[in-house]
Amino acid sequence: MNRKVLITGASRGIGRAIAVSFAEAGDELYITCKESEKELVALARELEKTCGVKCSPFICDVSDPEAVRKLFSRIPEVDILVNNAGIAWMGLLTDMTAEDWHSVMGTNLDSLFYMCTGAIPGMVKRKSGRIINISSVWGSVGASCEVAYSASKGGVNAFTKALAKELAPSNVQVNAVSCGVIDTDMNRRHLTSEDLKGLEEEIPAGRMGDAREVADMVLKLAEAPFYLTGQIITIDGAWI
Repeated sequence: MNRKVLITGASRGIGRAIAVSFAEAGDELYITCKESEKELVALARELEKTCGVKCSPFICDVSDPEAVRKLFSRIPEVDILVNNAGIAWMGLLTDMTAEDWHSVMGTNLDSLFYMCTGAIPGMVKRKSGRIINISSVWGSVGASCEVAYSASKGGVNAFTKALAKELAPSNVQVNAVSCGVIDTDMNRRHLTSEDLKGLEEEIPAGRMGDAREVADMVLKLAEAPFYLTGQIITIDGAWI
């Protein structure tokens, strides 16, 4: 389709799957991550070779407003922005430091402000654009020992709904995909095999979601009628 798509946190997991989906659709990609440069560059080269699209990788800490400003100075105006970058922190709130709290909020929520303010002017000028935020079911119901993560994703949901109302007159669509338990490195890093097995037993679908299923939903939102805006679309196997 040759749309210009910017995806954050694309070196692995859900972000990588989203990049693959848009590349297979024929779009030009700008993909970012904070540290995994080798993996990000390898993905870019792979997508250029297999899908015949242009894919430009950038190292960018999306929680740093100056880094985001530099990113937007190096890329053209984008048609689609996918705010996927995110981190988790598990433990008692009383064991969390202020630095831990600000790190989660910076990556999961503040980054939406920085990325959107970079992308919105061009979208408004063209009267066209899509912003898709990756959220979590914990943003709606909360999770014990994941207070900061839950709060950040609750903020993502409110941010999505409010920004959709603000940008609807400019024909810019804003939605979020709220994920249940998805089979990613992040979940396997923070949860034991026993934890994951217990979660799968709770999920009516009987399994964790696949990152490609999330990516397919993101691609559908990028192609959905404009009237579908301000929505939090849940993909969780009927869990929550």
